[in-house]
Amino acid sequence: MNNNWKEGRKILLGVTGGIAAYKIPALVRLIKKAGCEVEIILTKSAENFVAPMTLETLSGKKIWNDKNFDSTIPHVKLAEWADVFLIAPCTANTIAKIAHGISDNLLTSAAVACDSEIMIFPAMNEKMFNAPVTQENLKILAGRNFKIISPAEGPLACGVNGKGRMPEPENILLEIFRSLCPVKDLAGKNVLVTAGPTHEYLDPVRFISNPSSGKMGAAMARAAWYRGADVKIISGPVEIESYGFEVIKIKSALEMLEAVKNNLEWADYIVKAAAVGDYRAKNFSAHKIKREGRENFSVELESNPDIAHEIGKIKGDKKILIGFAAETDNLSSNARGKLERKNLDYILANEISSSNAGFASDYNKLHLISREQNQSEKIFSGLKEDIAFDVWDFIK
Repeated sequence: MNNNWKEGRKILLGVTGGIAAYKIPALVRLIKKAGCEVEIILTKSAENFVAPMTLETLSGKKIWNDKNFDSTIPHVKLAEWADVFLIAPCTANTIAKIAHGISDNLLTSAAVACDSEIMIFPAMNEKMFNAPVTQENLKILAGRNFKIISPAEGPLACGVNGKGRMPEPENILLEIFRSLCPVKDLAGKNVLVTAGPTHEYLDPVRFISNPSSGKMGAAMARAAWYRGADVKIISGPVEIESYGFEVIKIKSALEMLEAVKNNLEWADYIVKAAAVGDYRAKNFSAHKIKREGRENFSVELESNPDIAHEIGKIKGDKKILIGFAAETDNLSSNARGKLERKNLDYILANEISSSNAGFASDYNKLHLISREQNQSEKIFSGLKEDIAFDVWDFIK
């Protein structure tokens, strides 16, 4: 798939009169930074929360509202122009109007005329969101293939904590790209990804680990989510961009093995991108090991379970197991050996000694070897996000 699929996309943004409209300037900046075009429709109430001139400056285009509803029939033209139409924030009032075909302003008229996907981002008081009439209206829209993005929980403008917050601009952009992704070949599939390092503790303050950042695992997860999959990440102790995923946090290899087994039945694809520690301390010290009086210090280690090998023995024929291998030499032969020993369907191997690739980098160079295709080898290089799409293209 062309990795430039995000660029030049046409996004129609409708803004209604909710306090969450204060987030819209930041969203417009992100849309433009991503190389997309944006046209903006403001309702009269929305102008009480965000200034049209601010959005005109950030978007580089005039703002559409009921005042410039002219002879060009903008509601139809804008609806035909858009690749996707999102309404954020979307008030209970606008939800009700669209659900019942009331097109009494430019925004609701465009919604009635639009053939592209319409994404609704409800944002309101929790009681208003949970009110039976609002929920019934949302069900009507969902039944007409509107995409409803459930609001987040947290502090609301009314001073209470509850469900009604519009997602942050960065997460709205992720939802836009999920909508716009040109392939949905993982829709209905469950993808389980392991990412990051493990920490194997010697005592309460010291551990053995490695420099894995979790970026490659996160990229594989995000690409699968864009392509329609439901995704879970089992993550070692690193920060993972987690919007849209269930994240299961672990520390040790033993904890990761348990988490993978607990979610194995759910998964259609298992992506073993974590850098799992091979060894752990044979005898964990419950107290901090003191250095006083010690010129030398040795630790007896014992082997951790090989998670990919354990899963390879029990996964069956219907689940796809994808392994990763970080190598310093004999990359292909070592990777092929692991593919066979661990009953992997695919393995992705990279030379960690390569400059500007591997651990902590945004770039990578991976050799993909497939069991099904007579162990044919394909090389991918570039941004980890782009490689992830290429890998899913190859597997699908």
